Amino acid sequence: MGALIFYTAIFFIGYFAAHFLNQITGRVLFQNRRIAGLALTLLVGTLHGYKIITSSLPHDHENKAVYALGLYVILPIVIIGVAMLYLI
Repeated sequence: MGALIFYTAIFFIGYFAAHFLNQITGRVLFQNRRIAGLALTLLVGTLHGYKIITSSLPHDHENKAVYALGLYVILPIVIIGVAMLYLI
């Protein structure tokens, strides 16, 4: 639940950053702000997934990294992507 809230916040940061950048420049730099929000979410998810994969784990928890990657990175990003496609 916490990862979903985190990635939703990242999505809205990217969405509103694109909006404010369009307002500051006075012209449209980002045609679709939802794609800009999703791109930032994917970038942060990639960095988060890299951190999970490269961290050292105890020897008896080898499959925990894959489980954590799926639960804390892939699942929230898929939920946000599906919700974004549904609302378009």
